[in-house]
Amino acid sequence: MKLAVIGGGWAGMAAAVTAADAGHQVTVFEAARTLGGRARELPLTLPDGRDIFVDNGQHILIGAYTDSLRLMRKVGVDPDQALLRLPLALVFPDGTGLALSWGSAPWDALAGILRAQGWTWRDRLSLLRAATGWQLSGFTCAPQATVADLCAPLTRRLLDTFIEPLCVSALNTPAAAASGAVFLRVLRDALFGAPGSSNLLLPTKDLSALFPQAAAGWLRQQGHTVHLGHRVRSLTRDAQGPAGRWLADGEPFDRVILATSASDAAHASTEWSLHAPEPIASSLRSWAAATQALHHEAITTVYALAASGLTRPMLALPATAQHPAQFVFDRGQLGGPRGLLAFVISASTGEREALQKLVVAQAREQLGLDLEPLRTITEKRATFACTPGVQRPPMAVAPGLLACGDYIAGPYPATLEGAVRSGRDAGNLP
Repeated sequence: MKLAVIGGGWAGMAAAVTAADAGHQVTVFEAARTLGGRARELPLTLPDGRDIFVDNGQHILIGAYTDSLRLMRKVGVDPDQALLRLPLALVFPDGTGLALSWGSAPWDALAGILRAQGWTWRDRLSLLRAATGWQLSGFTCAPQATVADLCAPLTRRLLDTFIEPLCVSALNTPAAAASGAVFLRVLRDALFGAPGSSNLLLPTKDLSALFPQAAAGWLRQQGHTVHLGHRVRSLTRDAQGPAGRWLADGEPFDRVILATSASDAAHASTEWSLHAPEPIASSLRSWAAATQALHHEAITTVYALAASGLTRPMLALPATAQHPAQFVFDRGQLGGPRGLLAFVISASTGEREALQKLVVAQAREQLGLDLEPLRTITEKRATFACTPGVQRPPMAVAPGLLACGDYIAGPYPATLEGAVRSGRDAGNLP
């Protein structure tokens, strides 16, 4: 088939590589000049005049992200070189928290719980009882249960210093509102999966280079086409061609995969429905309505320079309304310049400048560091709110027209792996 992929983010490039590998002819259209979508590189000029690349938001992967790792290898990226692999750790600046060691699941988690610094035996036993219950239930729960419901028997210390940061990092939704079912699925894959599934994988190169750019190079080497700076203005049914064929800006394609953000995809579908015959127009409107019904969460990343780095590449931070960052990353330990830190505020609210000021004060109080802010980035619609029973739109939009992205119906939250798996499924051309 001749296939068009509209959008060059992680989902779109996963779809393109998957389809090309199956023998289809692929053309990618990306409106921006940079590949990666909501996980892409951004330029940053340091105070000394050096130009470097950072990301529009700090992301991490885990060892359970098997499809992301497989596709990286497929397009020539060596995960062992591009990612720093560490045992899972949610450690705070004072050294308290959970830190797993190298080992096989679930024994690495058990050992980590028993050795967790700053936890009482009551804390440990409450978590072990809860985890045993989750495992016995097959990591399933009532569809309407929240993470807070699941974790109600846990101690306050565990809720504040373990469950809340783990939930907001995985689902970008506070525990009181987050889906318990999706949370359990992530725990199952990470803590009870193959060896290394729970490991943290921290990128040592920017997110565009980590996969999308390499995927574009691989596609071009295989004879496919990747257009940058090309926004598809029109998508119409080809009345003269075979059933199911579409015209993207007048060019015919047997299949089209819509791989833009949820908001852009919904807007485009609504626009295209105005010129489509029934029942295609009805399908486009219905799909757009389901997509527009999603609620979204913002993520803010504050990049700043400090006189020194951190004790670990990543630290959890005690988060409050006045101390909004839940995590800080030492980019100096991840291939960047010494002293460059990235503070992450998941499910963020408030204005960018106000958040930046709060983070500066938080770093001084919690880390003893004076910061020189360099750039603060807020992705206002970074992820969908992963709440219980959320209805995510299906992959099928209309005959011959599919959609992929981290917001499409699937078992994973809005993560890089969720995007890649969605792209993989669309690229298999059901």
